[in-house]
Amino acid sequence: MPEYVLYNAPQSTCSQRVRYVLHAKGREFEEHKLDLFKGDQLKPEYLKINPNGLVPALVHNGNAVIDSAVIMEYLEEILGTVSPLRPENPLEIARMRAMMRYIDEVPTPSVRVPSYNLAFLPHYQTMTEEEFIAVCDSKPLRREFLLKMGRTGFPQFEMDEALGRLRRGIERMTRWLRESGGPWLMGKDLTLADIAIMPVIVRMDDINLGHLWVDAPEISGWLDRIRTTDAFAKTYYHGALLTEKYPHLQALKTVAA
Repeated sequence: MPEYVLYNAPQSTCSQRVRYVLHAKGREFEEHKLDLFKGDQLKPEYLKINPNGLVPALVHNGNAVIDSAVIMEYLEEILGTVSPLRPENPLEIARMRAMMRYIDEVPTPSVRVPSYNLAFLPHYQTMTEEEFIAVCDSKPLRREFLLKMGRTGFPQFEMDEALGRLRRGIERMTRWLRESGGPWLMGKDLTLADIAIMPVIVRMDDINLGHLWVDAPEISGWLDRIRTTDAFAKTYYHGALLTEKYPHLQALKTVAA
């Protein structure tokens, strides 16, 4: 059995974080791509690994580690001397973790709302109401989120609220970059905080929300820089972006451009 086995989904923002860290650390891993719409994450064999029924899950030497933020920290704990992604100073570590907590509480859940409305809703609209409820009930950590969306999509006030939270996330990120002097959130070195927010910014750019940082060139510069890192191309292989999987989104992006 390989030392590292990653169960994830190509378009999953949380999966993208972990793939990036593994590649940044130069670790080879066996990747299992789960089809979330087919319910691979809810099959008994996967629920034994991650009872939350979410991706990603990392199995290291036969032991499961779940939750993307936890996995990133775990990899840093065991591979900290390889391409370090965490400061050495305890106060700076605490500051990095506070950034990650904010990222996980504000922009990360907020980007799911426009993502689901734009990309995933058509899939749920093909279901009967009974089938949709059954899917909701099968997802212990996403049940209420999906029920709010329903088969007609999140209402406008939910979209407006999510976009407001994303704007605040962009404002906070801009402040971090200005205070640190860049090029990364904490200064000259890339950290787990950058990797935590990376999938949010990439997703926003992919689904035509890049206009939210039109007045913050720091964000555009940061995105350009992280895209040039070796781990980025390996993380975002073809099919990892929503516009690569859902042609109707690519069409919308073309129209918007």
